[in-house]
Amino acid sequence: MTPREMTQAFEQEHLSPFAARSQQTKGRKRPEEECSLRTPYQRDRDRILHCKSFRRLKHKTQVFLAPEGDHYRTRLTHTLEVAQIARTIARALQLNEDLTEAISLGHDLGHTPFGHAGERALNEVSPLGFRHYEQSVRVVERLEKEGEGLNLTWEVRNGILCHTCGEEAATMEGRIVRLADRIAYINHDIDDAIRGGVLTEEDIPKEVRAALGGRHSARIGTLIQSVVEHSAGGVLQMEPRVADAFSKLHTFMYDRVYYNSRAKAEEGKAEDLIKRLYEYFTSRPQKLPGEFAAICETEGKDRATLDYIAGMSDYYAIETFQRLFVPKGWGG
Repeated sequence: MTPREMTQAFEQEHLSPFAARSQQTKGRKRPEEECSLRTPYQRDRDRILHCKSFRRLKHKTQVFLAPEGDHYRTRLTHTLEVAQIARTIARALQLNEDLTEAISLGHDLGHTPFGHAGERALNEVSPLGFRHYEQSVRVVERLEKEGEGLNLTWEVRNGILCHTCGEEAATMEGRIVRLADRIAYINHDIDDAIRGGVLTEEDIPKEVRAALGGRHSARIGTLIQSVVEHSAGGVLQMEPRVADAFSKLHTFMYDRVYYNSRAKAEEGKAEDLIKRLYEYFTSRPQKLPGEFAAICETEGKDRATLDYIAGMSDYYAIETFQRLFVPKGWGG
């Protein structure tokens, strides 16, 4: 047996009845010869990890725009924390850890510069609308590898598409990523807000701290433990007391951090920057780089401009704005 076949035999024998087995994948849009070493989901994980869009996540905002300090989360560190939480849950429930990791690593590939501020701006200004989870699928299907896409399995693409809202993923692994995403961002955003002086631990409601714990690690541990202990029959769930506290913590974070005028002071500028870039390139599509000019010809200038701007890092968006709209000193 090849290493892949041994892994797939292990999956068949040891994984939960609710797990997605790689041997039973719905496959890829373009059929490929099997790898002798890796299962289809392992190959998907590796393709995502090595793609350009994944590397750009290190320079994309999570919550705080251009924070002063090295320890604030970026979209990349958020992605890695989601993957860690999701893999822990998947392993404990005897689900497919490789599929879970692939979805986790790919779930935010289509996110804009400046976090949700950039997403809101593109959604407002473009007649096509914009949702980062749909763009993440477009990245892996259309934009990566010079337009060839990564040719991922159906289960990974479905998990990426369904990771945030609307219809749930078709697999348990995809549904785990959706929950892990929420666990990760709520807790690491608390950590960043405390670091930024927006919150203290004591600001968190007492009943939430009593149910979940008074430290970052304790909260994450409580939430994961509750999911593992109370999920059954293919349904992910927490015990009611923990689920209620987590819901209250979510509401608290929206009230105190996500809509906080200090934490979000620069978001209006970021949204204006994104809108100006969008208006510039849709009115001058000939200025788009070559690969996006090709998209412009086949799918229109709005689609090409969305793809170009959504793929920018924070730094590149600012640099492009300065180049286009900020006058340079005269070198005489």
